[in-house]
Amino acid sequence: MEARAIAKGTRISAQKARLVADVVRGMNVDKAINTLTFMPKKGAHIIRKVLDSAIANATQNDKIDVDNLYIKKIFIDGGPSLKRIMPRAQGRATGIIKRTSHITVILDEQ
Repeated sequence: MEARAIAKGTRISAQKARLVADVVRGMNVDKAINTLTFMPKKGAHIIRKVLDSAIANATQNDKIDVDNLYIKKIFIDGGPSLKRIMPRAQGRATGIIKRTSHITVILDEQ
């Protein structure tokens, strides 16, 4: 049995979130929470919230033992980009792309 949680449209680029996801992939849940708590990256806070949600989803299922959970899969997909304009010198403007991502965490028992 596995439990999952998905966060869509999160305001972090997929590239930056994948740096954090690669660290905790395959870890025990307790160790992953401890690692994400003390990691000084924006993505660590966001991924920890999704991980907490997946753990809460696992507690709703009586067949899953929450103490033996590990991160089976964690993947970050790119979401829709927000397109903005920044004024520049001499009346010009350049485009700014504010990227979003979809974060999926799947937990399973060891």
